[in-house]
Amino acid sequence: MVSAVFHSPRDVSADAVTVSVATPLPLARDAANEPVAATTPAARPPRAGIDWRAVWMRVLPPVSGLGLLWLVWYVATLKGGSFPTPGATWDAAVKLFADPFYRNGPNDQGIGWNILNSLQRVALGFGLAAAVGIPLGFIIGRFEFASRMLSPLISLLKPVSPLAWLPIGLLVFKSANPAAIWTIFICSIWPMVVNTAVGVQRVPQDYLNVARVLRLSEWKLVTRILFPAVLPYMLTGVRLSVGTAWLVIVAAEMLTGGVGIGFWVWDEWNNLNVQHILIAIFVIGIVGLMLEWLLMALAKRFSFDD
Repeated sequence: MVSAVFHSPRDVSADAVTVSVATPLPLARDAANEPVAATTPAARPPRAGIDWRAVWMRVLPPVSGLGLLWLVWYVATLKGGSFPTPGATWDAAVKLFADPFYRNGPNDQGIGWNILNSLQRVALGFGLAAAVGIPLGFIIGRFEFASRMLSPLISLLKPVSPLAWLPIGLLVFKSANPAAIWTIFICSIWPMVVNTAVGVQRVPQDYLNVARVLRLSEWKLVTRILFPAVLPYMLTGVRLSVGTAWLVIVAAEMLTGGVGIGFWVWDEWNNLNVQHILIAIFVIGIVGLMLEWLLMALAKRFSFDD
């Protein structure tokens, strides 16, 4: 009877070992305290290599174009003459831009001041044109009566040369600076009017039907439906208008005088300084190109295309 209840230490030891090996007790742990198994970090995807062909296609064509221009210019001036060589023009540009903001009087200032004065006139004329042209484009595109009334006038006035508007500005304002700003305004307004009106007219009719069902006011219709849909067209008109404004200011300043890149070009021609005229041509082109790039980047930033 006693032997049935008690076992020898050897037997108990063997049974314990047998139980511990055969039926291990599960460990009850919370999920929060669960030990994290060591895992091998996932290998990073290999970086895409540089597409040298795409890089060359972006860099090589413009560099080749500039090289071709320099080569033609160099060959054309080999025999000498009044036209300066590329090397002489470059030396004059280095000297000119060594001090672009000097002042030796009201009519003798560095090329930097002339560029800034021209940009100031462009900003004023272009800003006024945008303030008038964009709302006018919305009105023309939104209302058929306004479109039929104003479209013939726009078609009549849009092809007029900028220099034809300058005497009207001189007659009305009696001053050269407001006349130049007026010329920029009247010549740069048309691309914004036309492109904005076309954008409004091309808004899908479904959008307008939804606005009619929701009983949106005209202000909400313009700000919430028409404006986002018309924005790409509007920015295209703005980009064209800036190019027109920068083109017009040079011609206007040649006739009105004062401080500006156009007057500077005319003054250098009176001094028979052809090197500075060529430098001014490159400066005008570079500034116009920078303005266009800026507005193209702005257009891409606000583009809703996928």
